[in-house]
Amino acid sequence: MHHLLILTKHPDDYRARVEAGALPDLAIVAASDVADGLARGAHSDILLGDPTRVKEALPHLPRLVWTQLTWAGVEPMLDPALRRDYVLTNIRGVFGPLMSEYVFGYLLMLERKIVPRLESQRAGRWDATLPGTLQGKTLGLVGVGSIGAHLAATGKHFGMRVHGYTRSSRDCRDVDRYFHGDDKAAFARELDYLVAVLPNTDETAAIVDAAMLAALPPRAVVVNVGRGRTLDEATLVEALHAGRLAGAVLDVFPEEPLPESSPLWATPNTYITSHTSAPSFPADIVGVFVDNYRRFHAGQSLQYRVDFERGY
Repeated sequence: MHHLLILTKHPDDYRARVEAGALPDLAIVAASDVADGLARGAHSDILLGDPTRVKEALPHLPRLVWTQLTWAGVEPMLDPALRRDYVLTNIRGVFGPLMSEYVFGYLLMLERKIVPRLESQRAGRWDATLPGTLQGKTLGLVGVGSIGAHLAATGKHFGMRVHGYTRSSRDCRDVDRYFHGDDKAAFARELDYLVAVLPNTDETAAIVDAAMLAALPPRAVVVNVGRGRTLDEATLVEALHAGRLAGAVLDVFPEEPLPESSPLWATPNTYITSHTSAPSFPADIVGVFVDNYRRFHAGQSLQYRVDFERGY
């Protein structure tokens, strides 16, 4: 018999969905409070939860052999003090559609001039200004993993050219042209939209740096839906104030919540959201867990196993 401890913001929902999967040889304890969960489930060998709760519980679960996170991001789990002999898996393959809704919602908002149209409506002013279009524009993806690949496919749906900047991969059929290494300026100079969708690792820190931002044309809009540390925020703010870039859409930041003192709040042509571009919906997460549990129970390798050295 395996024992699962669920530690999430919505434990009852997760528990009901896991139980609906009719998984064999599995007893379940679910809680939102870590202390409560540990009091009833300290003997658990499987943990399903949000990384912040998992990080707190991990040292108190001596029998743990596998942890399934509810997020794609794994940063809280990379603390060397938490290293021990267990398998860590995260969520992949479910955030692409959600991320595409967010990114292209804003791209369409900008091209179709939805905010100015609303302002004209409120002023009782007929506004026949012609809109823009995504067709023929160039989308640049910094990172072309599973989420980036979905964004690339959506871009092609709208008739966009798609460029990708990656460490080495070049296997997404919807990317028209790949760039690597020192090709940052060549990658950036033709873009209408730069979308950063990278995990937080030492290798990705400030990868969208001053050189890449400086190479963007003035018409370009920067979108960050990956991790805040991947973007040189200070240089972006300076470029937007100087009018060297057309705008920015930012959902992630090095410090969250974004402090009230951040200059981004007052930066022109900037749209800020609160790390909500692709939330973890229980139905999606439990689907991944159920599949992985069946693999675990059968002694098979698990999907989406995290490499602690690479950080993803």
